[in-house]
Amino acid sequence: MVYILFIAIALLSWIVQFRLQSKFKKYSQIPLRGGLTGRDVAEKMLRENGISDVRVISTSGHLTDHFNPQNMTVNLSESVYASNSIAAAAVAAHECGHAVQHAEAYAPLKMRSALVPVVSFASQWMSWVLLAGILTINVFPQLMLAGIVLFAMTTLFSFITLPVEINASRRALAWLDSAGITDYETHEQAKDALKAAAYTYVVAALGSLATLIYYVMIFLGRRD
Repeated sequence: MVYILFIAIALLSWIVQFRLQSKFKKYSQIPLRGGLTGRDVAEKMLRENGISDVRVISTSGHLTDHFNPQNMTVNLSESVYASNSIAAAAVAAHECGHAVQHAEAYAPLKMRSALVPVVSFASQWMSWVLLAGILTINVFPQLMLAGIVLFAMTTLFSFITLPVEINASRRALAWLDSAGITDYETHEQAKDALKAAAYTYVVAALGSLATLIYYVMIFLGRRD
């Protein structure tokens, strides 16, 4: 049963990734009125939200866009930074949504940020601890339990990420409308693009939860 769940989630993940790439490609070909690029949209949104300490910079890669609270930058991928398209506007506004969350001390974002050092440590060691725990489960089950706790932290991080990402998209869409950057038609297109991106976080969280349950079942099954 567990293996069927893993296969289903893997297949769903592939479908979601395919749809995301397809949506991004589609909406990258639809120009935005006024000729605004992703950078222009980001700088305008930051400015209109009273944020002056965040820089908008270009980063390499495809769909590598992110907000970095450590150096206060909105990092836009090459396909977003200089692009005039619905997709670029949606992605840029979404990342600025995170900057607005940071400025307003949005609670889920603060919680996620607080977990970053813990998750970084857990991600570095959990695979080794879980492997060693499985090999010594009948001799030293506490090691397996420690690995499960580490993995649980990464699963918790995945689920806390969901409201953060959804809220950032809502902020982005509301601002794009209020700023007059999107109209009725382009609003739906921007919403569709961001929805496709949100599904990747949902699938990642579900996949992490399924894996956690699998390890818990191994741990509990040691008594059989």
